[in-house]
Amino acid sequence: MAGPCSARLQGEAAAFTAALRTLVNNPQFSDVTFVVGREQQKVFAHRCVLACRCQAFQGMLSQGLAGSEDPPSSIPPQDPFILGNVQPKVFLAVIEFLYTNSVTLNSHIALEVLTSSVEYGLQDLCKLCIKFIKDTLTVEQVCEALQAAVTYGLGDLQQHCLAFIEGCTTAVVRTQGFHELSDVVLAQVLRSDRLAVDELDLVHAVREWAHVSSAVLERPVPEVAALPVRELRLPLLAPSELATLESHNQRDLLIPVESIAAAWRSHALRRGSGVPSRLCRPRRGTRPRDHHRQLDPHAK
Repeated sequence: MAGPCSARLQGEAAAFTAALRTLVNNPQFSDVTFVVGREQQKVFAHRCVLACRCQAFQGMLSQGLAGSEDPPSSIPPQDPFILGNVQPKVFLAVIEFLYTNSVTLNSHIALEVLTSSVEYGLQDLCKLCIKFIKDTLTVEQVCEALQAAVTYGLGDLQQHCLAFIEGCTTAVVRTQGFHELSDVVLAQVLRSDRLAVDELDLVHAVREWAHVSSAVLERPVPEVAALPVRELRLPLLAPSELATLESHNQRDLLIPVESIAAAWRSHALRRGSGVPSRLCRPRRGTRPRDHHRQLDPHAK
């Protein structure tokens, strides 16, 4: 005689999600409270949902119960958890995801939700944030997105942001986000051959970035700019431009004297002698100069 049949049948997912959504930040039956942001906004949640969906929350909630021999039903409510460094809207987006496996994003909070997703170890939320950021990327936001991508090791987002910057470099270097890039990330951008901007304009942009960074970090311009300046392709500049740059450089010492001297040598000796070959390659947006043919090692 055949044994009993068994099967797992799936109900309507949308109805289930909608029901759980009603519990998001709902004080009814809530057994844990968070006080979030400078506004000290209260956010209500349920331990069992947070703990089963996120190991970080499981650890956070377990700390208050460690050593207790009382059954869960008799454990008194914990004191509110204070989360002062996150916006309430951002934290609520994380909570929404934990309850519904979906998230409501906008361009104002997407990067901060991405940061929270990394901090809480929520890989699926991280993927949703990356998709939204890539789909809605703008000139004003791309540098901040690139900085986050490099910080958290998000290679796919990093490549997407760099390609975006390469397509509209002239506009990007004028943004506040560009001026707020770290020296490491800026140097990475400057290594690209596909930047759609002339080298002289790029030198001006790096100078503005360096002065902003110097003021913010309270460090000398040459010190904050040491890494990015190595990626400026000074041999691409015409002799008259190089002479003007050398004059301006006396004011802030942005560029090491040795780098300017090497650029002059490339003019005197031709074919980029004495400088790394990458610094002699025109970028996609480089305006042609008469001497560029001399820098091409393949030119006859």
